[in-house]
Amino acid sequence: MTTIAFIGLGNMGNPMAANLVKAGHKVQGFDLIAENLATAREHGVTVTANADAAVKDAEVVITMLPAGKHVVSVYEDIAPKAAKGALFIDCSTVDVESARKAHAIAAKHGLPSVDAPVSGGTGGAAAGTLTFMTGGSDEAFAKAEPILQPMAGRIVHCGGDGAGQAAKICNNMILGISMIGVAEAFVLAEKLGLSHQALFDVASTSSGQCWSLTSYCPVPGPVPSSPANRDYKPGFAAALMLKDLKLSQEAAQASGAVTPLGAEAAQLYALFNAQGQGGVDFSGIINFLRGAAK
Repeated sequence: MTTIAFIGLGNMGNPMAANLVKAGHKVQGFDLIAENLATAREHGVTVTANADAAVKDAEVVITMLPAGKHVVSVYEDIAPKAAKGALFIDCSTVDVESARKAHAIAAKHGLPSVDAPVSGGTGGAAAGTLTFMTGGSDEAFAKAEPILQPMAGRIVHCGGDGAGQAAKICNNMILGISMIGVAEAFVLAEKLGLSHQALFDVASTSSGQCWSLTSYCPVPGPVPSSPANRDYKPGFAAALMLKDLKLSQEAAQASGAVTPLGAEAAQLYALFNAQGQGGVDFSGIINFLRGAAK
């Protein structure tokens, strides 16, 4: 049994912490929202009064926070108070620069660290099938891998400090672009009198096949597990997709990469969010493309 501090018990953090408890670990958790703490307590997490109390005597510290500034701030606060040699794992999705700052803070205090953003949404968090994209030294990754295992379907070591965040940003740019492409195809099919099922049956076994179509189809029917069958209740909210697309474009600008489709996807999701649809699943952008956002 490992004592793990888990800071950030929201929609993703809570089920992740629950899976660590199920695996036999002692989890000490903290979140700023009382409702999240109550849920964590139901999952067997030992709720603490603050982040300092959560990290006390913890062998591993996991963070799942909204943005890079939060990660850096929390690391600055808790790293000096962490147990000697404690492993720091940040599962937030943040910019690469902030990830590297967090690594530097941990290193300053002699703490091994990995950035380990995830893919798989709330469903994957609950099922323990998340993909972890990790960045950090070989030694830190070797320590992190068995801790991540109860929450993971796949764990990939992408490289050095910040490499996990780089992989996540690139992956989600692909996802945002491909979802828009799939949604546009269904909108066109509707105009041409082609049924959703007919397009799905053709594209899912032809060159149009992609995850956005076969696992997360943006129309009801063909893929029963997709949010389209639940009035687009989010597995991955449009606001989070916009956040990741903005990160991709900031990274593209900083590195000199040319990503015109990524830029266009970011603009479309910005417009979708501006219509008050940030809490809708990102596949719901099909309604925006129809001109009938809900």
